[in-house]
Amino acid sequence: MISPRITRLILTSFRSYPRLDLAVDAGMVVLTGQNGAGKTNVLEAISLFTQGKGLRRADLEDMASEDGPGSFAVAAEVEGALGLAHLGTGLEGPDSGPRKYRVDRQPVSSATSFADHLRLVWLTPSMDGLFSGSAGERRRFLDRLVLAVDAGHGTRVNALERALRSRNRLLEDPRADQRWLDAAEHEVADLAIAVAASRADTVRRLAGLIEEEIDPASPFPHARIALDGAIENAVLDEPALAVEERYRQTLREGRARDRAAGRTLDGPHLTDLLVVHGPKGIAAERASTGEQKALLLGLVLAHARLVARLAGMTPIVLLDEVAAHLDPMRRAALYDRLESFGAQVWLTGADPSAFEAIAGRAAVYRVTPGRVEG
Repeated sequence: MISPRITRLILTSFRSYPRLDLAVDAGMVVLTGQNGAGKTNVLEAISLFTQGKGLRRADLEDMASEDGPGSFAVAAEVEGALGLAHLGTGLEGPDSGPRKYRVDRQPVSSATSFADHLRLVWLTPSMDGLFSGSAGERRRFLDRLVLAVDAGHGTRVNALERALRSRNRLLEDPRADQRWLDAAEHEVADLAIAVAASRADTVRRLAGLIEEEIDPASPFPHARIALDGAIENAVLDEPALAVEERYRQTLREGRARDRAAGRTLDGPHLTDLLVVHGPKGIAAERASTGEQKALLLGLVLAHARLVARLAGMTPIVLLDEVAAHLDPMRRAALYDRLESFGAQVWLTGADPSAFEAIAGRAAVYRVTPGRVEG
């Protein structure tokens, strides 16, 4: 199994770092420092080596240093699936358009190209309320799970959102040509089935892996997961073309209702991820705060193993402020699992004592504003 590693990370005018050049020679990397020192900024920079807005879901302009020129750059040397590679991404200026991407210093069209070299999974404190939060948050989490195993998924999700907006604009115009609506709904249905199929396949595989690995003695309770989405569930049992045609008919028949609502009321853009606390058999949102944290961590770790199985490479794992919220038993179990998994792991925490158990096994760095020192 290939285990990609970042061996050097260079940040220029990124967040709190005017310039950072960090050499790394470890499978486990720990960043400690006071709150606000810039630990999460390092993880966010790494998270840009995948599609989307990174682990904070921030606007590009907000990533540029306040005192900088309005541009930023993130570069990494990666010992990855194709050997040593130089990956880069960034914003050329405040009005320069979308961010740029480079592989071995040559321009590439999107972050999808990075997936040939590494994959990423992460867990941040903002995800702690996932199970009790909105369906939209769980759907974004679901799509992040899918994206780690299917690099083209993000492009299809974005295209579906654009196609839905196009249809909604046509519905607002009572004089719109029906042929335009037919064409828009054809595109929506085509993309919807592709998005739904990727989600359904990933959830089916992840649920199967979790079932294979159930350990009653584990400090991380297993999750039972399913999708609350008619199209996702249909594509597992029916031919995709039949599901697509049925959804296209639903769109056609629902035009008046959708026009009145100002939005499309059926489709995978409304799908929810259902999670159950396996040992207790209760909905995840009914579990205690500590149980939800352990359940989510277990789910993310299971997903990392699925990525390794399907992509043939272990993903780089980013865990922001995770250890401080675990009791000593779960903390020790987490470190053991991470080490046995073999992936490069980046952990952050304000309290250095939370990492004493792995002090001899990890590269520990002290973070102060604008600086990272070993």
